[in-house]
Amino acid sequence: MKCDVCSKEATVFLTQIINGKMTTVNLCEACSKEKGVTDTMGFGLAEAFLTPAQVQAQHELVCPACGFTQSQLKKIGRMGCPECYTTFRDGLDSLLSAMHKGTQHAGKVPHGAAVVLVDVQRTVAQLREQLQQAVTEERYEDAARLKAQIEVVQKQAPAS
Repeated sequence: MKCDVCSKEATVFLTQIINGKMTTVNLCEACSKEKGVTDTMGFGLAEAFLTPAQVQAQHELVCPACGFTQSQLKKIGRMGCPECYTTFRDGLDSLLSAMHKGTQHAGKVPHGAAVVLVDVQRTVAQLREQLQQAVTEERYEDAARLKAQIEVVQKQAPAS
């Protein structure tokens, strides 16, 4: 085998596994000494031979459920699975605010339905006040009638 640095015959073969990714480097005697491989304090294979982008990729977050990476999320703008939301939680707000108007989904109400919904809510609130008054005054037949009215109004209301 050839040395990965200078293409001479390799005599030192190093393998390091970081976050489940295996990296192998083949070195000749001279390059291994130059890179400090014989140092008894040890060395980081990734730091010694890989480019900064490769080192970053080894420390990148990966979803345990689907294998989706943080760089894929940034590139595509979509999650790989529901577990991705938990895995990438820390960086999601800044990523979403860069892609969208905000980080909270507000939803939409069909035109005209908002007015009907407000009227229904107001009616239900008034009926609940009357119901509470009837219970306080121990007018239980009136309370039962008011409760039934509230249920009818709520069933007829458009879905919010």
